[in-house]
Amino acid sequence: MTTPIILDCDPGHDDVFAIWLAAAHPAIDLRAITTVGGNGLLEHTTYNARVACTVAGVSGIPIGAGAAHPLAGPLHPADWIHGPNALGGPELPAPTVPLDDRNAQQLMRDVIDASPEPITIVATGPLTNVAMLFEETPETVSRIAGVVWMGGSTTRGNVTPYAEFNAWADPEAIAIVLAAEVPFTMVGLNITHQALATPEVRARIAATGTRTGAFGRELLDYFSSTYERAERMPDGPLHDPITVALLADPAVATTVRTRLDVELAGTETRGATSVDLLDALDRPHNATVALDLDVPRFWSLIEDAVRTLA
Repeated sequence: MTTPIILDCDPGHDDVFAIWLAAAHPAIDLRAITTVGGNGLLEHTTYNARVACTVAGVSGIPIGAGAAHPLAGPLHPADWIHGPNALGGPELPAPTVPLDDRNAQQLMRDVIDASPEPITIVATGPLTNVAMLFEETPETVSRIAGVVWMGGSTTRGNVTPYAEFNAWADPEAIAIVLAAEVPFTMVGLNITHQALATPEVRARIAATGTRTGAFGRELLDYFSSTYERAERMPDGPLHDPITVALLADPAVATTVRTRLDVELAGTETRGATSVDLLDALDRPHNATVALDLDVPRFWSLIEDAVRTLA
């Protein structure tokens, strides 16, 4: 039994590993990749998705470009972490994987309509594309098995004291997706900061001996160097692939059902995710939130994926 998914992403170093895991794991059926402005400008994130597939020998997966900016306000790319092209570090090869003529929303609709079973959307960037899909074609909501999103936090943020980057980039989109009442899973900083790309991890990725592994090692080295400068974390946290790992191997993390809301208007808290783990507000539970990561199991999934690819 495989889980059919659309991967909506903003590559981004960690998104690349999410693409690789989704393409390589036998429990995941990757039907399409869509891109959004987030870690970088849309032109960069779209190019980088094509690079990720080219390096790893992934073909036959349509890639559609989506929203260039959030629903409200301008895009502020995370260039202090990902570099000016959103994939700093290695020399990027010219992609051989084409860009689909359809935009992200049309590609999503086509994949959803063509699928005999509901599709899971895995989102590793701002939720802009998903919110636009739900608003433009609400009839597609019933064909969605769930949304698994990397973003938010049960604790503090990483772009402001309270807001994680993907949530801060487009909180209005989060509110729209939550209001659709589709099964929703949040993979926040509280768990992703457990997935640290230590020197040992980076050595394991390189030791796979594949072209993907060599490229991945360069990505992780750069990613860790910027995290050390920006957040005093010498080992970069590989946020995004945990979303795919949860679907491929649910035992990789513990989760809890709880109440999730997003702050839209706070002067200091816009983009903060309110995760009511104590049921203090006595509101209905509307989300599954990932809590604790089986770190060795997670890195084995990543290593196996990199070894499987070109």
